[in-house]
Amino acid sequence: MKIKNVVFAPGLASYYFDDQAAIKQGAKQDGFVYCGPATTEGFAQVRQYGESVSILLELENGQIAEGDCAAVQYSGAAGRDPLFLAHQIIPFLQENLTPLLAGYDIRSFRESAAFFDAVEVNGKPLHTAVRYGLSQALLSAAAISAGKMKFEVICEEWGLEPVHAPLRLFGQSGDNRYEAVDKMVLKQVDALPHGLINNIPQKLGEHGGKLAEYVTWLSRRIQDLRTDPSYHPALHIDVYGTVGMIFNNDANRIAEYLASLESRAAPFDLYIEGPADAGAQDAQVALLGDIRAALKAMGSTVKIVADEWCNTVEDVIQFVDAGCCDMVQIKTPDLGSLHNTIDAVLYCKANGVAAYQGGTCNETDISARACLHAAMATRPDRVLVKPGMGFDEGMTIVANEMHRTLALLQTRAAA
Repeated sequence: MKIKNVVFAPGLASYYFDDQAAIKQGAKQDGFVYCGPATTEGFAQVRQYGESVSILLELENGQIAEGDCAAVQYSGAAGRDPLFLAHQIIPFLQENLTPLLAGYDIRSFRESAAFFDAVEVNGKPLHTAVRYGLSQALLSAAAISAGKMKFEVICEEWGLEPVHAPLRLFGQSGDNRYEAVDKMVLKQVDALPHGLINNIPQKLGEHGGKLAEYVTWLSRRIQDLRTDPSYHPALHIDVYGTVGMIFNNDANRIAEYLASLESRAAPFDLYIEGPADAGAQDAQVALLGDIRAALKAMGSTVKIVADEWCNTVEDVIQFVDAGCCDMVQIKTPDLGSLHNTIDAVLYCKANGVAAYQGGTCNETDISARACLHAAMATRPDRVLVKPGMGFDEGMTIVANEMHRTLALLQTRAAA
């Protein structure tokens, strides 16, 4: 199936771009915005609205394949690509990408995705957000061409067996970390609440006390609200390296603190994402490995989730091979093309490390649905509910797409 025409359209992401460095350095929140100057290159202010770019491929049969370029909330942090702004990128895409796409024959998603993921302009790869959105459009085109669902295309091209069962979904609360938990329990999400613990004075506490109190509340709240005793979600909290900050990245002290949260989380399993940020990739692998080893020496079952400095397939392989974590967040926009996410999930599973197919609140409905199809094919241990930071909208998009897909599978199996 050949591409007849290419259109790029500016759009809004479902959340905002935040200057993580400025927030970690103490930028104070005033209502929904932050006070003070931005510190990360490209940011005009600490918080600004998220942008996206839709890539629309008009195929020779007249149908439109679509994908959305989206970048993570904390763009430019921990080795990630810089801020993604539509008015800057669209002219670049029109000049450099349109000539490659017009007339291109999409015979295989996997081959097409790999080809465009490797494209360089002036010796530099395309922004991860562009490779991400383009791969969604290529997957859409391949599915249209084959007359199949997107996840069926992935299963066929990677030799995977379709599984007729739901995925485990992970809800994120944003700053609304109390009310959102109630919503998540009512909808029986499998893992919760993310928590957004990205600030020491307001959320973690100077000695970790505020997070400790929150974990206690979280466990009790789930037990009080659940109507089905078999509902047993995992507790997964992202601390954005702040625990390391209060303990000067001392692995033993970090481990002691995390182990102290375990009894508070009981009877639920506790996962801590990004306990510390060592400032560079090799140092991050080493520090997470030391924290994990210290936890095991204490007999703690707290699980470490890698995020910062783990941005590509190669990064995922390095973290997995090092044995420095129990779970890896595979943050979809950061990996560029969706075929990289597929390969990363499969690598984790093949090597005994849990795979969390994540992403960012700062995506769109189109990118979220495309990611769901990748997850339906590869079966990661956990899938982020997205986009948005309010839980309900993301849950509607991801869960409904999952159940629609399963219903179609079951109908075909019964025919």
